[in-house]
Amino acid sequence: MNLIEDIISRAKANKQRIVLPEGTEERTLRAADRLAADRVADIILLGNTQKINELAVSYGLNNIGLTTIVDPVDHPKKQVYADLLYKLRQSKGMTPEKAASLVEDPLYLGCLMIKAGDADGEIAGAQNTTGNVLRPALQIIKTTPGISCVSGAFLIFMKDKSYGEDGVLVFADCAVMPNPTAAELAQIALSTAHTARALVGVEPRVAMLSFSTKGSAQHEMVDKVVEATRLAREAAPDLQIDGELQADAALVEKVAKQKAPGSTVAGHANVLVFPSLEVGNISYKLVQRLAGAEAVGPILQGMAAPVNDLSRGCSVDDVYKMVAIAANQSIALKKTENNS
Repeated sequence: MNLIEDIISRAKANKQRIVLPEGTEERTLRAADRLAADRVADIILLGNTQKINELAVSYGLNNIGLTTIVDPVDHPKKQVYADLLYKLRQSKGMTPEKAASLVEDPLYLGCLMIKAGDADGEIAGAQNTTGNVLRPALQIIKTTPGISCVSGAFLIFMKDKSYGEDGVLVFADCAVMPNPTAAELAQIALSTAHTARALVGVEPRVAMLSFSTKGSAQHEMVDKVVEATRLAREAAPDLQIDGELQADAALVEKVAKQKAPGSTVAGHANVLVFPSLEVGNISYKLVQRLAGAEAVGPILQGMAAPVNDLSRGCSVDDVYKMVAIAANQSIALKKTENNS
């Protein structure tokens, strides 16, 4: 069984409630139909009920009746959610009137449903920008305790199985933080290690990447990675993490023996943390295009509940996979909370 199939199976075995705010968007509806039929998650569609049902008929979809449809403009808990939004944001200038208006925005409503305990995760972005998806999430759901920055990871499936974990690598940050500080980079490393455990099901071996390996170059950009590695180790002493490492030292055992002898991570890394968004985004696209790797994401990390952002060029299959991933994130989060 490949990893995506495993992620889908885990989602089916412990069904989570995933809200899709873009309920009238065609790819979202088609994915919801498949997800409902396959019983991957309990799907909540946001949008006008009549319009969703009419679109389902026009697209030849037969399983939308297995989903829950919530009309943001007219539903029984509208005032409850408006009151919750006002309570959460009144210190930031929120008024009851503004809350009553914002609660009709599906992106705000989806996050309020999660905050109220009526949903476990959200997938959006087929129609909306990353900023529009993240804004209500950061205002309402906020970040995980101890984490102040949100980042975006990609699951990278290499054709060459000698890299990472049988060809699977986790790349971050490729989507959110343009130029993280050392402290933020350390948090990204910790969040990505958690993603590797929750989704790949492996013990992470985290490489903090740079253009230098173990002091081979001197620069403030290298210093940032060295400091981030120190901070991450301090926060998670049991985590296998090393840096600063060049990409070849992180991934190729022969190179690692020369450049970083004695490292338990070098040559065997399955998590790659990039020093900036620029580097991470370029790297995952190069690997995707030149090496023919499959890139699944971005998977948003550091949120107190799963909220994942789709590319506006996403496919139905992308939406399907991201719902299964969000379900796995929710399962892992609940497990962590129960053990704490």
